[in-house]
Amino acid sequence: MEQSLTVWLLPAFALLAGIGIGFLIARIVPNAAPNRTQRQLDDLQERFDTYQSEVVTHFNTTASLVKKLTQSYQEVQEHLSEGANRLALDELTRQRLLAALHADEAASPRERLTPPKSNEAPKDYAPKSPDAPGTLDETFGLKGKY
Repeated sequence: MEQSLTVWLLPAFALLAGIGIGFLIARIVPNAAPNRTQRQLDDLQERFDTYQSEVVTHFNTTASLVKKLTQSYQEVQEHLSEGANRLALDELTRQRLLAALHADEAASPRERLTPPKSNEAPKDYAPKSPDAPGTLDETFGLKGKY
């Protein structure tokens, strides 16, 4: 009986020792991996935040540059209008210069295509005269009567 007890106790103790050693190793070793993973996650988050701030900065700069461009265009238009009013020798020349400056604003919209005059759908067959046989008629295309 003692021998059978030893046969069962020795593997049981080995199993418990293996479980204990495995548990200790599992608790000690993986601590390095989560720290590395956490560092990678933090690095990616920092890069993403940096990218987002760069995008916001880019679009803010673009918006301010477009605003400056619009203001410059308006200033040039005003300068040309004032020059046309001040430097034109006669009224006809002044009117022509001002009309040329404001031609872009008063330009008519592009002409659209006109819709067809008839709402009838296009036919997928050749039209026929009223007394001629249709394409589904038995005698269509025959030259003589049979």
